[in-house]
Amino acid sequence: MASCVIGDAIPPALQGSEPVTLLSEPGGSDLMGHRLLGLSKYHYVFLISTQRCHTQRNVCNRRNENGETMRAGAQTLTLLGAPRNVLILEALAEGPMGQLDLRRAAGSPAQSTLRGHTKALEECGAMTRRRRDTFPGTLEYELTEPGRELLDVASHLQHWLGRAPREPLELGSDAAKAAIKGLVDGWLARMLAPLADSPLSLTELDKRLSALSYPTIERRLETMRLAEQVVPAPRKSAGTPYAPTRWLRFGVAPLAAASRWEHRRQPEAASPITRLEVASALSIAGPLLELEGSPSGLLQTAVKHARKRKRSLGVIEVDGGTIASFGDVYPRRKPDAWASGTADAWFSAILDGDQAGLRLDGDECLSATLLNRIHDVLFAEPVIPDAAR
Repeated sequence: MASCVIGDAIPPALQGSEPVTLLSEPGGSDLMGHRLLGLSKYHYVFLISTQRCHTQRNVCNRRNENGETMRAGAQTLTLLGAPRNVLILEALAEGPMGQLDLRRAAGSPAQSTLRGHTKALEECGAMTRRRRDTFPGTLEYELTEPGRELLDVASHLQHWLGRAPREPLELGSDAAKAAIKGLVDGWLARMLAPLADSPLSLTELDKRLSALSYPTIERRLETMRLAEQVVPAPRKSAGTPYAPTRWLRFGVAPLAAASRWEHRRQPEAASPITRLEVASALSIAGPLLELEGSPSGLLQTAVKHARKRKRSLGVIEVDGGTIASFGDVYPRRKPDAWASGTADAWFSAILDGDQAGLRLDGDECLSATLLNRIHDVLFAEPVIPDAAR
């Protein structure tokens, strides 16, 4: 990464300004840009360096340690996948704690280990620390309002873990940590939606996921297999195809809960909810969402983006009570129903069953039936381990 110079080296006219798009030749070299902008070559090179640092920093903020682009919900579930983070959050839910008491509640880890976990929770706004007004001053930790909401996400995660095929898993256990890793790794690698559409072998996955190496796909598939999130399907050609279990399909619920927390509490850093994210989620959870009465029709959805002042449009096609597809708006076919609202209103409708923030038009029975079914299946059903896969 190019070094970023600060201080008096910045031309006064550019101090505090946003990075600008610079002219470049098709091959990538700069095209005498300093003359076009009326700058010296020194200041022009500085401006290029600043822009590149800004761009790379934004990209890095949306990538994990493996270089993968982060997706909605993944970062929060990874945070909750660390057992000690859960212990800290649950301990602070009882009230503020001094450092020694918190260390005991977290399983008496090394001081440096505790410091690493508390720093991560502080950086995401889940807790604060302050020095008590006593002598000698001691550190006191306290859960914030975002931290309490993060515990709500943990509840959704525990709900999902309670559905594990063999026996309910307990959040904070090694088995739960492995299960969360399998879910997050599969989501980040964009493996879940292709597997949800049809059973695929390792070779077939490798052809579809060109951004990942064959060994990486193999490791992640093995992690999901050991966690009983995918199982072998009947073989139709060379290679063993794998299909998702019902339990994996229910994993959309904690991903959605984590996504809402990120967009409410870390809006600037949150990964965007794109049409691809929605399509992937519906593809994964779709077989769970049989609608009563076998309705059919098109529901056009719109998500309003407050900061961008625009909407993301999509269409859910329901055929005989099942979700057939989610994609672009059909230009030659009029939708039967419309649903529009902010991202937070959509999350409230799906997670809480509260559709008051959405504007529904057309066949409101179709839209309400679909939204109620998503909520009831993913978020309102009792925790019963799934025997069927």
